[in-house]
Amino acid sequence: MAIARHRSGTVPAARALASQVHPVFMLPPVAVSLTGSLLAARETGAFTPTVAALHAAAIFAAVYTAHVKDGYVDFFVRGEDDDHPLSVGGCRLALLVAGVVFVSALAGVWLTAGTGAAALTAPTWALGYFHAPQLDTNPVSATGGYPVGIALALVGAFVAGHGSLTPTALGLAAVLLAVLLGIKVIDDAQDLAYDRSINKRTVAVVLGPRRARRLAEGVLVAGLAGVGVLAAVGIFPTGTILAVFAFGAVAAIAHRAEPRLATMLLVRGAYVFLALLLVALWYRPFTGPLIVDIGVLGPYTYLATEVVFGALALALLWRAEAITSAARTIAVLYPLAYVWDWYTLQVGVFAIELRTGIDLLAIPIEEHLFMIVVPALVLGIHETFRVDDM
Repeated sequence: MAIARHRSGTVPAARALASQVHPVFMLPPVAVSLTGSLLAARETGAFTPTVAALHAAAIFAAVYTAHVKDGYVDFFVRGEDDDHPLSVGGCRLALLVAGVVFVSALAGVWLTAGTGAAALTAPTWALGYFHAPQLDTNPVSATGGYPVGIALALVGAFVAGHGSLTPTALGLAAVLLAVLLGIKVIDDAQDLAYDRSINKRTVAVVLGPRRARRLAEGVLVAGLAGVGVLAAVGIFPTGTILAVFAFGAVAAIAHRAEPRLATMLLVRGAYVFLALLLVALWYRPFTGPLIVDIGVLGPYTYLATEVVFGALALALLWRAEAITSAARTIAVLYPLAYVWDWYTLQVGVFAIELRTGIDLLAIPIEEHLFMIVVPALVLGIHETFRVDDM
């Protein structure tokens, strides 16, 4: 039986089988599996390489199965692709070998980590094998299959190393699921015309490109907001907000890009997002002795922060050519802000300790600057987005 379609022999067969290893498609699930193992080690204080390797091998076999099956269906069944390196027999052999590897690795996970870890890992193979032609024609399963598989890879690896799920692991899985769902909707829009021609019902086909893009960006925002909520209630450490800022900057750049470029940016941004989340969950910056204490500036601390953020606000307004209009808005807002600030200080809502001690009109001089810097920064960001959208 010839394994490769175009040439016979051991080397062509090996190359054809290796061609189904697609790093862009396969690296994220395996990386997330290892992330789950590392987070479990962070919680338990012990890392088990054997369990981590078995789970990662199972996830690799599952996504390899998905890639081979998709290629087989798209070329031999649907006739969508122009070529395929494997023959029909080669595809079946690859699926058989991948299935054996998956079952073996899953059995290893079950024996070393228990039923719970195996139960969370088993569906990843089903998602891969049945993606085409059963799941990829429905907008929900076509879009959700890959993100759900990655979420399962995370929680499965975590349970394999930890023994049970925790709110942190569940929260991280939910955040990744939302972010990847948004990216997948944008990715599917690349093939909108072709998918319409073969009656493939992706989200972009069902909703149309503009509404699908709005939905995708809304899901991305929900995922990033989820990090903020989880950090606010103490499930995530405060440092995870840095991941939101980093990915949010990438998403802002991708907002105006066409689907192909936007997908490239967002996929790479997702790697950075996951890495920063892992670093924050592992090292927990901004807590304990690791926090940078600028209180060494003494009475000039508050003033120093206003200088920094005021400079940023001025730079944004200068770039957007909106200094004059911002000044008018701030002038109108200032009296209301002054009364509000004066009242809250008088009734003891808050106290300002690290300040110069200079008062003007019965409130600290720093508060006057605060009432200028904050709206200036908000207006600077708003005007920057407005100019970029024109």
